[in-house]
Amino acid sequence: MWAVPKPKYRNALSEEGDITVNIGGVRVVLFGDDLKRYPESRLAELSNCSAHNPELISTLCDDFDPGRNEFYFDRDPDSFKCIIDVYYFDEIHIKSGICPICFIKEMEFWKIDQSVLDECCKSYLSEKEEELKEIANKVKAILEDLDVDQCITRTQRCQRYLWRLMEKPDSSLAARIIAIASFLSILVSAVVMCVSTIPELQVKNAEGKLVEHPTMEAIETVCMLWFTTEFVLRLASSPNKVRFALSIMNIIDFMAIMPFYVVLSLTLLGTTSMMELVNVQQAVQALRIMRIARIFKLARHSSGLQTLTYALKRSLKELGLLLMYMGVGIFVFSALAYTMEQSHPETLFRSIPQSFWWAIITMTTVGYGDIYPKTTLGKCNAAVSFLCGVIAIALPIHPIINNFVVFYNKQKVLETAAKHEVELMELKSGGQARKKGQE
Repeated sequence: MWAVPKPKYRNALSEEGDITVNIGGVRVVLFGDDLKRYPESRLAELSNCSAHNPELISTLCDDFDPGRNEFYFDRDPDSFKCIIDVYYFDEIHIKSGICPICFIKEMEFWKIDQSVLDECCKSYLSEKEEELKEIANKVKAILEDLDVDQCITRTQRCQRYLWRLMEKPDSSLAARIIAIASFLSILVSAVVMCVSTIPELQVKNAEGKLVEHPTMEAIETVCMLWFTTEFVLRLASSPNKVRFALSIMNIIDFMAIMPFYVVLSLTLLGTTSMMELVNVQQAVQALRIMRIARIFKLARHSSGLQTLTYALKRSLKELGLLLMYMGVGIFVFSALAYTMEQSHPETLFRSIPQSFWWAIITMTTVGYGDIYPKTTLGKCNAAVSFLCGVIAIALPIHPIINNFVVFYNKQKVLETAAKHEVELMELKSGGQARKKGQE
């Protein structure tokens, strides 16, 4: 910044404290009475400072034009138009098209506290900050994958390589093959679990009871060995064992593996000890039901299922309203149905709690036909309950779909932004390396 003689500052600062500023080419005249409303702001300090103190003025602005009596600031004029509203309306609203993170930096430069932001802007700012954190986490994960060769010891390099192989399908061809093999194993295991219950494909044991075919058991054993090996390798290569153990998806993986070994242990104990065989068989049948948890392993390989899960989490309020509407409707229409059907001698509504079942299947448009009204008033009540059920179910559908689409598009944008950030970091590091080579 070029030096300015002291007397030339006197014309820029009027006796009332009015100042003329030029923000990125936009000339604005500000009155001292308005600026005094926020005395700790940069503009108020510039308005109150002495014209005989050019050193202080030079710290508050970027430049000064003595001919036009203007203070220059190399800042964003669009953001400044929003910021000066605080001197007139005591609040600031971020206009569309302005990056909220950059806007906060502008507020810090002008020494305006964030508490004056409008509530809608605060929530919008918090969302953007969360997105930046997610981008930073994704960038960190990408950089960790790229820094495998920079690990200190050979053990760390092997652990990082194994982690990428088991958890990052896009990192290499081998990792993608393993992910496909894991996905197919889940499908095969689920199909075998269903097919093994078909009586025509079962065989009789020594007691004459139908049991699973040995071929099905062999396929299931192979799948479980694959799941076990995969889980152990992922656990061994995990950089954070505690976070790995507390992850929901890893808990599901463990719950899908555990029944197989418990059943195997109970079977061996039942044949080699004095345990009652009936109790062992009952425990085995109960644990076999837990095999359905294997299907949830697909969520680890499907971003769509993960997005659906997040959309349901974001839609808990709408789902709660749905349950409340349905609960009120079930209570009201079941009570009405019970009252209206009491006049019929062959009524199927024996009590209000029994009528709950009729109200549920009617409002959800299932209608099994095991219980139905026989009187005219009861049929009218059924028609109204049916219409109310359709409306109640349809109301939260749009917010849930909207949350799904928003989150899915957001994840795509964040992944692209993270990759671009990594590319920029690589370009910067390459440029710095070339400069050092030239030196």
